[in-house]
Amino acid sequence: MVQSRIKKNVLITGATSGIGEATAEALSKNFNLILCGRRENRLLKLEKKLSKETEVTTLTFDIRNKNDVSNQINSLSDKWKKIDILINNAGNAHGLDFIHEGSLDDWDKMIDINVKGLLYVTNQILKLMLKNKSGHIINIASIAGKEVYPKGNVYCASKFAVDALSQAMRIDLNQKNIKISQVNPGLVNTEFSKVRFKNDQKKADNVYEGMEPLLAKDIADVIEFILIRPDNVNISDITVLPKSQASSTIVNRKI
Repeated sequence: MVQSRIKKNVLITGATSGIGEATAEALSKNFNLILCGRRENRLLKLEKKLSKETEVTTLTFDIRNKNDVSNQINSLSDKWKKIDILINNAGNAHGLDFIHEGSLDDWDKMIDINVKGLLYVTNQILKLMLKNKSGHIINIASIAGKEVYPKGNVYCASKFAVDALSQAMRIDLNQKNIKISQVNPGLVNTEFSKVRFKNDQKKADNVYEGMEPLLAKDIADVIEFILIRPDNVNISDITVLPKSQASSTIVNRKI
């Protein structure tokens, strides 16, 4: 394992794929990494790869389970409990239905992961940041947290909640030397749509048909840019769209 210079420790949730994995790779040159996710085999594979660049440790838990969140984070050694940066990346969408046709199970998954899970992790990490008297939290929200689109109802509501929580955190922690940033991606080609459509690859591919979506690396680069600003600079809220996307529903598709 590479011995680092004085590097900050970054905890990333949802690190096993998509934006989380790309962010881990982007930050591995200049930060130590605590990678979190449900899929232990993927975490260990990523740890092996990125340990060539920096110091890495992993935590396997489901952010919906507050006891697992608490137990896993508290299991960190004192060295790793100096968490300088939290990237609340874990999130999902389940289903795309009119409100009167939606699945209660889908609604539970989105609220439990996108809202409650984010709060469970943030609660534990803030205890450490407040003790250390510094920190930076980046919440990965969505353009769906800025504007509602047809059939997006509960997913949009969950991301509107993230937007509200980011604003509230920024206010409540203003006197605590803790920065709060939020990144709102538009269409990004990850496993997101595949999960939303319950592994229906054709439906997932249709989301990006006729246009060039963002890649996970594009969002990872934005996150890195936010983190390397001077300490006095906080990019508090940024929306990132592919060129062909003007809003949640307006996309220039060449088909």
